[in-house]
Amino acid sequence: MSYILIKNAKIANEGQVVESDLLIKGERIDKIASDINASQYPDVQVYDAQGKLLLPGMIDDQVHFREPGLTHKGSIATESAAAIAGGITSFMEMPNVNPLTITHETLADKFALAATKSLANFSFYLGASNDNIEIIKSLKPDAACGVKVFMGASTGNMLVDNPDTLEDIFAHSPVIVATHCEDTPTITANEKIFREKYGEDVPMACHPLIRSEQACYLSSSLAVKLAQKHGTQLHVLHLTTARELELFTTKPLKDKSITAEVCVHHLFFNENDYADKGALIKCNPAIKTVQDQQALIAALNQGKLDIIATDHAPHTWQEKQGKYFSAPSGLPLVQHALLALFELMHDDKLSVNTIVSGTSHRVADRFQVQDRGYIREGYFADLVLIDSGNGFTMDREQVLSKCGWSPFDGYPFRSKICSTWVNGQQMWDGQTIISRQTGQKLSFNR
Repeated sequence: MSYILIKNAKIANEGQVVESDLLIKGERIDKIASDINASQYPDVQVYDAQGKLLLPGMIDDQVHFREPGLTHKGSIATESAAAIAGGITSFMEMPNVNPLTITHETLADKFALAATKSLANFSFYLGASNDNIEIIKSLKPDAACGVKVFMGASTGNMLVDNPDTLEDIFAHSPVIVATHCEDTPTITANEKIFREKYGEDVPMACHPLIRSEQACYLSSSLAVKLAQKHGTQLHVLHLTTARELELFTTKPLKDKSITAEVCVHHLFFNENDYADKGALIKCNPAIKTVQDQQALIAALNQGKLDIIATDHAPHTWQEKQGKYFSAPSGLPLVQHALLALFELMHDDKLSVNTIVSGTSHRVADRFQVQDRGYIREGYFADLVLIDSGNGFTMDREQVLSKCGWSPFDGYPFRSKICSTWVNGQQMWDGQTIISRQTGQKLSFNR
């Protein structure tokens, strides 16, 4: 059994930052102590953290890695590599691929793909449609991270807009229901208004007016109402508006059956960034006002928002050059998400403990992930070492996502990911992926 000893780290975990050593034995954390003697362990590899921050690896509960069927944009292999470089050690991937992940067979196929291709640990959502309720009902609780419901505009057969179907899903899902909440009729009406005014040349800055606060609130309030009616375990994905926050509480996570998430780009960007970024930050739901951004940050600090995710959704550079209605929504984020959050820490908007809780602890607790999300003896050694005092200027040449671009191109980050360990194996050394060891299927305490 191999040993890795990380010396002189500042471990950020469970609301504290403590100077400590950490011993990895095989895949798991064996010992955490103030001074671990390397000579006591055979063939131990010593890594000097030099006082840098050691965090539990981020568990990203919302990514689009584009495989199968959309691999010109990204793949499980390329996007999991980008995630590892960004300190994300586990991910939960969405069902809007080709074919859609709306059957037990297509779900099993994705797990089989990831078992041979993913560098990070993985799980997948079963997608809901208007006609697969019996498949959802028969899902085993540990067979998927959750059921994804698009309660808003989507493509193909993924939009669930049948009221009876929604009632059935909320009443009978054996796992957590994760919802994308935007009201399609409102969006369609807004598109018509702006198309009449601008034709096909709608300014990108109009995106949050088309996919508006009202569109978000109508859908998210419906989801909460259905969950309250049926006692559903509901997780509302990517909140973007101050108004929606009234739907959620600051109770301890263990006492919540309805939770909410915020994504990195909605914390980092606001409507003023459309002038420079344009379609590069076009996403659904839209990045909105400065006031909304500030409210989201405050709600995260208060515990009203529970989880931080990326909604990583790569498109090719060429696709993003289209006009408003043709440029697809979504942006690549996994490689720089933690660094963007640390920018907010540097600006005294978030604490390191809030970041760790939102990206690791609360994800593990909400989804009942087994033995991950914390730095604890006996847990898997999924770790990220961050130098919060020595940054770099982001360059497109560094992007590992297949799309080859980032909304952070040229940004002077004040922190750097120095190392990432997955299941006890160092995978990223601050410059390159140094191991192609595949990750593991996430297990759940359900």
